[in-house]
Amino acid sequence: MLQEYFPILVFLGVAAAIGVVLLGLGFLIGSGAKDEEKLSPYECGFEAFEDTRTKFDVRYYLVAILFIIFDLEIAFLFPWAVSLDTVGGFGLLSMGLFLAILVVGFIYEWKKGALEWD
Repeated sequence: MLQEYFPILVFLGVAAAIGVVLLGLGFLIGSGAKDEEKLSPYECGFEAFEDTRTKFDVRYYLVAILFIIFDLEIAFLFPWAVSLDTVGGFGLLSMGLFLAILVVGFIYEWKKGALEWD
């Protein structure tokens, strides 16, 4: 039984060794000195002007849900369309149910106003 899992154990050992070596090299070679440029805000280019714990507008989450709905739809429709002849009627009904659930999510987004840009 050990012979079957030995290649996996070797792979995990080599991966762990490479990770430890690379981390060690980073600590040994890297200077670690933190200057003003390194500690400055880098995402937007200016200092934060208010508390970072403020609540997001709900439209942000609605747009995220909308993205997930359409991303899932496309990710599942392409393989389904390619294998439609092999999955048959059950596959057609399953995809119909899946699309119906996505349509319910889309209608929810529409009713909440996520498609209206101010």
